[in-house]
Amino acid sequence: MEKLYIIKIGGNVVDDESALAQFLDNFAAIQGNKILVHGGGKLATRIAEAMGIQQQMIEGRRITDAQTLKIVTMVYAGYINKNIVAQLQYHQCNAIGLSGADGNAILAHKRNNQDALGKSIDYGFVGDIDRVNAKFIDQLIKQGNTPVIAPITHNGEGQLLNTNADTIAQETAVEMAALYETILIYSFEKSGVLLDTNNEASVIKELKPAYYLELKNKQVIYAGMIPKLDNAFTAIDKGVSKVIIGKAELLNLLIHQQSGTTITNG
Repeated sequence: MEKLYIIKIGGNVVDDESALAQFLDNFAAIQGNKILVHGGGKLATRIAEAMGIQQQMIEGRRITDAQTLKIVTMVYAGYINKNIVAQLQYHQCNAIGLSGADGNAILAHKRNNQDALGKSIDYGFVGDIDRVNAKFIDQLIKQGNTPVIAPITHNGEGQLLNTNADTIAQETAVEMAALYETILIYSFEKSGVLLDTNNEASVIKELKPAYYLELKNKQVIYAGMIPKLDNAFTAIDKGVSKVIIGKAELLNLLIHQQSGTTITNG
């Protein structure tokens, strides 16, 4: 079975012109099949504020009202996505930019969460994924393209939805695992999963389910890392070969498991 790398970059890389250029240089150099999933960064927030559109958050999550949806679609699926594609073309990587609506790539539904009291929380036009069109994405890869996926999906009824990029990367990896030996890489600002969040040298080289549960119970791992790691273990449980988490600028080392944290089920 051929290998497929699915690599997710966060907003911290997208926001830093120099870091993004270096990352894309390293990404383009990866041999073989690959997909890039990118987050949104802070540009959409800056544009919304400049236009006088107030941004609302619930527990750190953006409320995507109708006006905000227009902005994030323009920024994420427009400027950021095409800027990445153009830079990859410069590096002779034949990238093709996608939102979830293109080729019916990612179908989602409007999120309907409830708080601790059972009251409905309206996040606006935020989507949770129902299906990733692995056949379509595979066709693009087989034609020599490198898909670059923006965090915008659709519901099949004409409605665009703002969707978490980590989840897009995980769900895409799960669906593609039936066709490829799939390696999912979350590249962000930290060196990996850390035993001490203030010590970049405290990277956990390998993380398996029992050890992860132990660290969660001891509250060594908490807050923002837990959703990312839960996504990682869900992907492993559903057939993804391995998940690697580490520093974006060390992508060439992450690919060879010479840096970061490797997550397996073994």
